[in-house]
Amino acid sequence: MRPSFSLGIEEEYQVIDPVTRDLRSHIETEMLAQGKLRLEERVKAEMHTSVIEVGTRICKNIDEARDDIYELRREMVKLAREHGLELCAGATHPFADWRTQQIYPDPRYHQVVKDLQLVARANLIFGLHVHVGIEDREAAIRIMNSMRYFLPHIMALATNSPFWLGLNTGYKGYRAKVFENFPRTGIPDAFSSYSEFENYVNLLIKTNCIDNAKKIWWDIRPHPFFDTVEVRACDIPLRAEETVAIAALIQATAAYLYRLHSSNQDFRHYARPLLMENKFRAVRYGLDGNLIDFGRQEEMPLRDLIEEYLNLIDRDVDELGSRDAINGIRKILETGTGADRQLKVFEETGGDLKAVVDYMAKETTEGLF
Repeated sequence: MRPSFSLGIEEEYQVIDPVTRDLRSHIETEMLAQGKLRLEERVKAEMHTSVIEVGTRICKNIDEARDDIYELRREMVKLAREHGLELCAGATHPFADWRTQQIYPDPRYHQVVKDLQLVARANLIFGLHVHVGIEDREAAIRIMNSMRYFLPHIMALATNSPFWLGLNTGYKGYRAKVFENFPRTGIPDAFSSYSEFENYVNLLIKTNCIDNAKKIWWDIRPHPFFDTVEVRACDIPLRAEETVAIAALIQATAAYLYRLHSSNQDFRHYARPLLMENKFRAVRYGLDGNLIDFGRQEEMPLRDLIEEYLNLIDRDVDELGSRDAINGIRKILETGTGADRQLKVFEETGGDLKAVVDYMAKETTEGLF
């Protein structure tokens, strides 16, 4: 049976003090509690108390997903402002110090900190997670295996974390470098079947590595509790329209790969070490870099590869009704990613990181009101 290709989008926002422009804990206010009253289970805390996470409902198509994520951003911005705060959609804060951040009082988060220590405390990052409904678990594994190739391309389009601890890191997507300190992260190996994946999970649980499969934090995974493939690789983009474009790209990629598989074809699989070379290039250079085209065995400008990528999935875009959303990918190519635009403000203001935060807060609300 053909998958539903339904969508679920999760975004993690920075809670900002508008005076200092530093991160601020939301538990000092009633912000989270009121968010749950208004938006129910679509709002939740994250490990650090300066992080708010939202998640859409299960959406049948990209139009529903757009409406839902716009509503969530809009309501959370309003709620933050009611409490004298601002929201920022950036994957790292330009100058906040993780050592001063509080951990949310939840046993689950305290256990993560107990297990991972400083690595967990330093994980002050903000991501975008996109779920695509693929109900057959074997199909989900096959699609995950093939989609690994496209993760660096998608990550480059989403880069939005050039600063860390007040420094220009030289990376467009530094969030990925912070998160790789966690175990069970990065691009996974391919699995021959869903049962092989289950055996892997069961061994980790049996040997007390994890207590459940949600502690497998790969860039892409079959979700342990939902019938989805979840792409977790991306920085949260500055604008909601960019989130929608990237979600549409991920959905169309899954549909394209399913079409191949259902015709007894496949997208060629490459070894994880090769894919990780492209991931490094994507987060280091973003849209301005070259990725390796493994078929040609040469490096190619990322922008050229994105055009080839868009041509590959073009047929599936119309079947999904996501043409307008996918056009947002070309807009990112024109305007630059959030990282490119943050760096431009940084240069234009002589290195004023507070001006960068102000710009991020403004961009976070673009198109919402």
